[in-house]
Amino acid sequence: MMMHEGRLKAAFDSGVFVLKLCGDVRLTLCATLDNQAQRLANTPGLRAVMIDLREATNVDSTALGFLAKVAMAVQGRLEQPPTIVADHPDVQRMLDVMGFSHYFTLVESPLTEPAELNELPQIQADEADMQKRILEAHRILMRMNEHNREQFQPLVELLEAQQHDPVQ
Repeated sequence: MMMHEGRLKAAFDSGVFVLKLCGDVRLTLCATLDNQAQRLANTPGLRAVMIDLREATNVDSTALGFLAKVAMAVQGRLEQPPTIVADHPDVQRMLDVMGFSHYFTLVESPLTEPAELNELPQIQADEADMQKRILEAHRILMRMNEHNREQFQPLVELLEAQQHDPVQ
């Protein structure tokens, strides 16, 4: 199976922000995701956030960490928690195990579909920036539940050690 390179699409319509993940969404997109999280935190008139994973073939843990960051960026500002649309049983199970159901409402199909989604230009990140983001993403995931804490502790410790010990 050909892995499609990941893409992000977005729409903001009458207070509803929709973020659609397509293809293989990996850490290469996390700068773009992070940018969206920060923009959302400062978006006036935001009423709802929906993340659509139905066209994502894969979402790596770094990208998941930034999805969690999106939820945390808008926490307390919305009447309902952000929604994640996922219709694939494996994806649903993974989100559940990783504690996403505490931060998001997980649904199989959205109530409304946005008219038009625009592709987000990918924000490039250099290696050091990537490493910082990978570390941040996994720290966020570790805060979500015990399962993640155990799963990502070794990685986070490794990344922290690398940060304090620049390779010559």
